[in-house]
Amino acid sequence: MWNLINQESEKLFKNCVKKELTVTTAESCTGGMISSAIIYVNGSSKIFKASVIVYSNEMKSEILSIPYDLIIKNGAVSEKVAFNMAYKSLKLIKADLSIAVTGIAGPTGGSSDKPVGLVWIAIGTKDKIISKKFQFNGNRLEVRQKTTYEALKLANKVILEI
Repeated sequence: MWNLINQESEKLFKNCVKKELTVTTAESCTGGMISSAIIYVNGSSKIFKASVIVYSNEMKSEILSIPYDLIIKNGAVSEKVAFNMAYKSLKLIKADLSIAVTGIAGPTGGSSDKPVGLVWIAIGTKDKIISKKFQFNGNRLEVRQKTTYEALKLANKVILEI
């Protein structure tokens, strides 16, 4: 899995350098794994500005200024929260591209509505924010790795459309 993640990180670096884009992340369930994958690439300081790891609802609200009632109403693992994480981190860090993830890595914390492995990924630019829902299988590490891979892959897709 790490080889696939590293390949996507290298693509992200090349795509961002080519288009002169900067990147930020807003991570919950991955706990910094996406940022770590990005800085795996030598020279990543050319593209990577900062990461915000907001694991708790309180920090999503305090650091990213996501309305707390929006989090409570929709749940931390929701399209609206992922969208807001991408949007607010773009504004906070002043980057060109934001990668935001929120999900349930497990093995506990899931429910019938939101099972373990449910993840929302949002990619934001100044012009648009797209979000996508995933349902991953595997243990906690595997869910985090799959989230990281898919987030980088989706970010690369968005960059190619800019």
